[in-house]
Amino acid sequence: MTDSQVAVVTGISSGIGKATAAELARRGFRVFGTVRAAGAAALPGVEEVVLDVRDEASVERGVAEVLGKAGRIDVLINNAGTSIVGAIEETDTAQARELFDVNFFGAVRMTRAVLPAMRARRAGRLLYVSSVVGFLPAPFMGFYSASKHALEGYAESLDHEVRALGIRAILLEPVFMKTRLDKNSTLAARSIDDYAEARARVGASINASVAGGEDPAVVAAAVADAAAAPRPRLRYPVGKGAGALAKLRSLMPERVFDRGFRKRFHVEV
Repeated sequence: MTDSQVAVVTGISSGIGKATAAELARRGFRVFGTVRAAGAAALPGVEEVVLDVRDEASVERGVAEVLGKAGRIDVLINNAGTSIVGAIEETDTAQARELFDVNFFGAVRMTRAVLPAMRARRAGRLLYVSSVVGFLPAPFMGFYSASKHALEGYAESLDHEVRALGIRAILLEPVFMKTRLDKNSTLAARSIDDYAEARARVGASINASVAGGEDPAVVAAAVADAAAAPRPRLRYPVGKGAGALAKLRSLMPERVFDRGFRKRFHVEV
């Protein structure tokens, strides 16, 4: 066990986090998984750490606990996240701030907490579970998309800062996976009639995409591959069509992409 790579995965109670923790343990990593309440995950081979990414003191205690037990952290997987469903105008500022506190600043807190130990060893991997909506729009999930766009800019900038120190920042960009994203989403604070029909159409399209999505194990395998790769890439599109979407976004004329996107997600009748 002392020779095993040490990985910390945030938010392992379900979905991608749970699958990732299990996959890393299967591949021989010593895995610490964070949960907000003790006993929330109970995964074989995964050591549970009670930690809330929204709380600076909790993050510091949790990371100190891992370092005390394992002596180092080789890989950090920032997975904890939440979402809001509703038009941007329907979402109040407090809701948006709470979402960013988990999706973006939660990853910032975790990164800041583990970086000193990684710098001291001149080695480490910082992985961020983003999304294809980190480079695409997401109507009626606009603040979720904005938080992932922020994470993309943060991780890419960080990678340039820490690469000379033997540390890499890596982005995972999954398409819709079969998770509880639709069930666990918060509803926007208000409901405005002018958005109701489009919101319902887009919501049904997203729910259908999640229901028909791939298993989170696909993302878990990509995370484990990136964590172990001798020369990792900055971005790993994950799932059917993810790589094609990234290329289409960058190469297709804006008007053509816009029309196809609105048709695909039923933004208009």
